[in-house]
Amino acid sequence: MLTLTDVVAAHSDLSAEDTLWLGGLVDQWDMLADLSFSDLLLWVPDVDDNVFWAAAQCRPTTGPTALEDDVVGEDVAYDPESLVVEAYLSREICGTSGNKLHAGIPVDVHAVPVIRGDKVIAVVEMHTNRMGVRAPGALEDTYLETAQVLMAMLRVGQFPMVGDKPVPWETPRVGDGSMRLDAQGVVTFASPNAMSAFRRLGWGGDLLGDDLRAVVAELARNRREPVDQVAAPLLCAARVREQEIETRQGSMRLRVQPLLVEGIQSGWFVMGRDITDLRSRERELVTKDATIREIHHRVKNNLQTVAALLRLQARRTTSPEASGALSDAQKRVAAIAVVHEILSQGFDASVRFDEVADRLMTMVRDVATSRSKVAMTRQGSFGLIPAEVATNLSLVFTEVVQNALEHGLGEAPGEVVVRAGQRDGQLVVEVENDGTALPDDFSVAASGSLGLSIVTTLVADLDGTFEMAPRPSGGGTRARIVVPLS
Repeated sequence: MLTLTDVVAAHSDLSAEDTLWLGGLVDQWDMLADLSFSDLLLWVPDVDDNVFWAAAQCRPTTGPTALEDDVVGEDVAYDPESLVVEAYLSREICGTSGNKLHAGIPVDVHAVPVIRGDKVIAVVEMHTNRMGVRAPGALEDTYLETAQVLMAMLRVGQFPMVGDKPVPWETPRVGDGSMRLDAQGVVTFASPNAMSAFRRLGWGGDLLGDDLRAVVAELARNRREPVDQVAAPLLCAARVREQEIETRQGSMRLRVQPLLVEGIQSGWFVMGRDITDLRSRERELVTKDATIREIHHRVKNNLQTVAALLRLQARRTTSPEASGALSDAQKRVAAIAVVHEILSQGFDASVRFDEVADRLMTMVRDVATSRSKVAMTRQGSFGLIPAEVATNLSLVFTEVVQNALEHGLGEAPGEVVVRAGQRDGQLVVEVENDGTALPDDFSVAASGSLGLSIVTTLVADLDGTFEMAPRPSGGGTRARIVVPLS
């Protein structure tokens, strides 16, 4: 799908600053589309200013669309009858009359030149489906009157304004609830949705004739929780503000757009969205996340207790074989505990496995039977590993590194190198040592090693592959683990 930046880069010579400004317009122009009940098209001039390219498109949520197809990437070339060309050359807002038919639908079209400095940098074309025109009323009249103000502001580069950027999943739209304020901040119009949202917050009036700042201040006294910081002014003359109102009964998010007429402050248009249910779900999620973290923490503590008991038992056992088996079990339990400790420290469903791997390498080296000097390094990154993969991977990694130390190097000095990386949706891990080479007839399946049996079983559970072979550079062994992550 083509973006505004793609179209400008391919066809126009607009500056980076103008392109960035148009991007801000596209982020906020859904407000104009909803107020005017119109589809919007953003046309940018080609290097040849007889040609214009459609760089962005927006449909209204308050009425039917007038454009069935997406036209981004299409052009208007050498068409003197086009409103886009007329608006660009005249630098004035242009419109059709007589409900021209488009695909059998009567459509009104307006074109607004966007002037920055002394240059027209774009034209916004507005298509209104007259088949779906709503019956006139206070709401429709307020919407259209506000749309006219925004069109005039757009023409001279006053819309969009600087201020709080919209947040797609929280920022209200016109249909969620809206109010019109006069220059003193008094509510002159409030939609039914806006009134319902304020009543849910606990406001008993009907808003009309009320000073919005006084209403918000009164509701703030009934907050769910006290707030130490002082909020910025809700109504600013030349800045878009977003603010959340929260009471014990509910929550609401407001977005306030200043309205200017010939550069003079004439009031504000306020959009409001009831986000009570959204905030309730967020609190539930935070509670559940905290519970899950606490569970991981307790599992980690229990596993560390089991590991400590196994280590104590191994020290008390006189049989070397039993002591070795208990020590191996202790390391396996400790490896799982490391994963749960990492999971208990964050809310993510994935584990940054580099930290796990580094801690496991240190643990294995500290308790390895080898008394000689061993250099152990990691190259590359494991990246993010899904939590359901991390536990098995930690056991596999511990066994492979321990095998490289105890059976590859034995009592001799040497080096163990771990290489890790993700490629094509798979994690590839290689553990190399420069110790004793594998016998010619070596087979993982026939080795009889409990550790290698654990590795092959766990890797198979992950739908991965495991193999051991001589190092390509000669001398020593390379173990290779491949695990799909998708």
